[in-house]
Parts: sequence; C-alpha cells; structure tokens
Amino acid sequence: MLTVVQILAVLSALLHGYIFVLESLRFAEPKVYAGTFHVEREDLTAVQPWAFNQGWYNLFLAIGTLIGALLLPTLPQAGWALLLIGCGSMIAAAGVLVANDRRFVKAALIQGTLPALALITGLTTQL
Repeated sequence: MLTVVQILAVLSALLHGYIFVLESLRFAEPKVYAGTFHVEREDLTAVQPWAFNQGWYNLFLAIGTLIGALLLPTLPQAGWALLLIGCGSMIAAAGVLVANDRRFVKAALIQGTLPALALITGLTTQL
C-alpha cells in the first residue's frame, strides 16, 4: 500500500504543479482568469499579483509533497512528515476555498481529493 500512497502523493504534487502554471504563468489568459478563476477582466490587474504569489505557494507544496513521497521507502519519518504537511495543507486549502466561495466546490474537490486519498490510505495502512 505504500506504493499507492506514493502514487497518490505524486499525483497531488503534479496537480499542484499544474495549478502553479495556471496561477503564475498563464493567469493573464482569459480562459484562465475568467474561466477557471472567475475573475472579471477589469479586476485582472489587481488580482494577478496575488495569483502569481499563490501559484508559488502551490509549487512549494508540490515540491515538498513530491520529496516526501520519494523519501517514504528509505526515510519514512521524514517522508511522512513532508506528506502530512504537504497533503494536509492541500486539503485545508481546498476546505478554505469552498468555505469562502461556493462557486469553487468543483475546484476544491479537484484540489483536495488526491491528497486526502493519499493521507487516508497512509493512515489506514499504518494503523
């Protein structure tokens, strides 16, 4: 089951890497700012710096989660610590997203499901 946890964690990291691309590199595209993030064109200039910064947060979470997944077999304590903080933060951020704006239920489910499955699988196999 450790391999399943690793796969789910890596998929979580890849997804958050993609979110980084959307928020930090492609945010100025109408399909991204309006279609994905529901930002009006007249608000783009004000919102884009925040999205850029948020994208980097997501990239750092992705990197930590990826390193945690890679460390699990050889340094399990360090691997689990990184997975707990990385996946746990992803899950918490998904909760905040939907609590703040119900229009983002789908995005929160996309953002939070893989890390939740990684942690649930890990917890059920470690108990």
